[in-house]
Amino acid sequence: MEFPSWVFTLFSSISLCFLCFQYRCAFFWAMGDGVTDDTRAFKSAWDTACQSESATLLVPDSYSFMVQSTIFTGPCKSSLVFQIEGILMPPDGPKSWPKSNSKRQWLVFYRVNGMAMQGGGLIDGRGEKWWNLPCKPHKGPNGTTLPGPCDSPVAIRFFMSSNLTVQGLKIKNSPQFHFRFDGCRDVLVDSLYIKAPSQSPNTDGIHIENTNNVKIYNTIISNGKISTSPKISSFAHDVLPSSSYSFHFSCSIGSLGVRNSRACVSNITVTDSVIRQSDNGVRIKTYQGGSGSVSMVTFNNIHMDNVRNPIIIDQYYCLTKSCTNQTSAVHISDITYVNIKGTYNIKSPPLQLVCSDAVPCTNLTFSDIELLPAQGRILSDPFCWNAYGEISTLTVPLVYCLSEGIPDTILPIDGDQC
Repeated sequence: MEFPSWVFTLFSSISLCFLCFQYRCAFFWAMGDGVTDDTRAFKSAWDTACQSESATLLVPDSYSFMVQSTIFTGPCKSSLVFQIEGILMPPDGPKSWPKSNSKRQWLVFYRVNGMAMQGGGLIDGRGEKWWNLPCKPHKGPNGTTLPGPCDSPVAIRFFMSSNLTVQGLKIKNSPQFHFRFDGCRDVLVDSLYIKAPSQSPNTDGIHIENTNNVKIYNTIISNGKISTSPKISSFAHDVLPSSSYSFHFSCSIGSLGVRNSRACVSNITVTDSVIRQSDNGVRIKTYQGGSGSVSMVTFNNIHMDNVRNPIIIDQYYCLTKSCTNQTSAVHISDITYVNIKGTYNIKSPPLQLVCSDAVPCTNLTFSDIELLPAQGRILSDPFCWNAYGEISTLTVPLVYCLSEGIPDTILPIDGDQC
């Protein structure tokens, strides 16, 4: 294993001393027993590495480090490697979380450029006690939620950062999203293994928001049925999730337009993926009352295995029963579905294209679609509402409900263009 000239090590044992001496290590005295709070050692190591040339912060193997909610702040003097070979974990559940710390995020990397987070170690989010909060979607009578505090931390958040690489890591059981990229650009995600139980709520694998030029390769995501991953929201451009093979996985663009906000999402390609036993397959969802657009999105070469909603556009997304009809919406256009095949759960139609009354979906294109029922032989009918586009090849089932051409009337949306 080759590191840059300086390696700053979270030091736990004298047995590491000779190995570290070869790489000119500086030591920071963390216990690494999984119980002692090692936050101060991590902060000291980060601050020193951040001001050094070509540095690596090494989390050694055979040790478990418990770290409180922390913000690692840049910009750093040069690119930095966060090499995780051991185990990183937060405090165990809400009762162990200090009241003074944010319950919305655990480890935050803010304004860093050229950072690589990598290694063969494990990030254990210890999310079980967070999932059991009464407010979570799977709790309460018939799966409803109950009142109470509900903030749960994102495991790893990159904020206002650029030229990022995250690769080779295992991460499991985050209280909420496993990774979140917010306000970032030029992101490469490669060879991650992300895992959470099928009933864990909102444990999205990779959440992408206000971020440009993201590439995701060779990543396995096995997370909650009421979660999505990757999840793309707000202002995102040039996102390529590719070769992502996963269980209980879906790719969701949205939710967009919440509280009448503007969203701009474009140039998204999702390709070479397998989606198994999930509530949703490829989904675009928006609230009523928003503005902006979703455009130039391609879903290509995706296999569905017993998915409840393989292809869905929902422009009436609402978390309560009190949402009212509104006359503005995010405009969905130029969406292409190619070579999407497999089986669907017969509880829902295989295709649902539910577009806004005020701003129809336009230029939806379908080619080589073959979705068959996982149970029985009777094909379910697709459902369309105010959806316009074309069928390039024969589809199964036939998307007969899709309107051809361009709608006769559409409200002006020039002010909403991105």
